Amino acid sequence: MPLTMKKLAEVFTNKETGLTQGHRMCPGCGAPITVKIALMTAKALGYEPVIGFATGCMEVSSTIYPYTSWSVPYIHNAFENVAATMSGVETAYRALKKMGKLSSDKKYAFFAFGGDGGTYDIGLQSLSGAIERGHKFIYILYDNEGYMNTGNQRSGSTPPGAETTTAPVGKKIPGKMQLKKNIVEIVAGHEYVYAATATIGEPMDLTNKIEKALAFEGPSFIATLSPCVRYWRVPEDQTIDITKLAIQTKYWPLYEVERGVYRVTRKPSTFKPVSEFIKSQERFRLVLQRPDAEEIINEIQQYVDRRWERLLALEQATKDKPIR
Repeated sequence: MPLTMKKLAEVFTNKETGLTQGHRMCPGCGAPITVKIALMTAKALGYEPVIGFATGCMEVSSTIYPYTSWSVPYIHNAFENVAATMSGVETAYRALKKMGKLSSDKKYAFFAFGGDGGTYDIGLQSLSGAIERGHKFIYILYDNEGYMNTGNQRSGSTPPGAETTTAPVGKKIPGKMQLKKNIVEIVAGHEYVYAATATIGEPMDLTNKIEKALAFEGPSFIATLSPCVRYWRVPEDQTIDITKLAIQTKYWPLYEVERGVYRVTRKPSTFKPVSEFIKSQERFRLVLQRPDAEEIINEIQQYVDRRWERLLALEQATKDKPIR
């Protein structure tokens, strides 16, 4: 039976999610909200979470020595290898279970968490290897679209026009000029995998996808849009609204790919122009002052429109195909 918000609220109220109070994340940060929803879902379904966390904002802010905000088994590793670490943990679990050294009654959920720096770029190789080998784990990307832990450098996830310290907006260049890397399609290309997008602005959609990932016999990947209030330069009470606007403007479409079969999970009846999403954040302030600002916005609008039409076409093309 699918989880309900009531059931999740009961778990959240009566149990520790696994991430306790006292971490140093910024007020309004999307990352800890993403993590809590994931762990709360796992616990509501009877799983014990086991966590691997790549170096990044969330890791350094929740494990400042000698303190920790984690009350579940937790491993911190380097920027680039959280998927490799958790594939080893999952393999060790299967080996110990086979030898009778672990109870078969207990269910474990193996989560790997990473930001976009540790996923799109530095950790892509170990992520690809873990998925190709078929380890049963869930990789959750909290995507704040830059290397925020080290001061807002551009990443493969940074959108065009966003101001960063390594791709600044000036007279010569309009910030980052390349389109955002499509990480979900890269992961989906591994074939035997469950891949999806989600965001904290649609918590039940995120919960449903985590539930599906837990049941999936193989690797799963969920990319969640997780605003960084510090470097997106948005008010700390606007985090949820920003993610909802991302969906309403096609900037962050919600969909899933299960072994090559596509399904769009949210289809707004009307859409807003992507300019509303861009103008809601001060990180685009300087690019909006350039004489070619309208041209840049039009390019992004055309991109999100093409991607949306492509998703609908892929959904239509695969809807009658059996999941392999």
